[in-house]
Amino acid sequence: MKTYIALFGGINVGGKHILPMPTLVAIFESLGLGDVKTYIQSGNAVFRSHEENVGFLSSRIVAEINKRHGFEPLLRVLELAELEQAVRANPFPDAETLPNNLHLNFLLSAPANPDLAALAAIQKDNERFSLIDQVLYLHAPEGIGRSKLAAQAEKRLGVAMTGRNWRTVCKLIELAKA
Repeated sequence: MKTYIALFGGINVGGKHILPMPTLVAIFESLGLGDVKTYIQSGNAVFRSHEENVGFLSSRIVAEINKRHGFEPLLRVLELAELEQAVRANPFPDAETLPNNLHLNFLLSAPANPDLAALAAIQKDNERFSLIDQVLYLHAPEGIGRSKLAAQAEKRLGVAMTGRNWRTVCKLIELAKA
């Protein structure tokens, strides 16, 4: 069995697309996924499966949520090794000491024409970003809530994404290895 991490976008935010974590666990288990653990209410799950096709797993999960709850959440499913690689590839290791200011944004697909120049033009002097494979690393010392770069990233990359701060990414790896 492989260990996977499911990263949802847009659930349990602003009163929309409410999906309690016990309900999410029940959905995963109904699909035959095992050892399901969730972390915080914003949509993080660790699970195990014999299925090797990540796209198929993702489609099944989204379809089941749509069937039961009437919406299709954004979902990126990663193998544990992919998440560990994203951590190793962090271009801003000095930012790890303030884990709430370092964000990894996981893209749903590789961007065809990312406008990195437009992102560079709106970043603050103290912000840094780097696109590596399908992860946009963003160090925003003033927080992403005040960052034009964070607000424009998805539009300028042309690909949907879901972000997690460094602390959450590390916790998900810890859960996956437990």
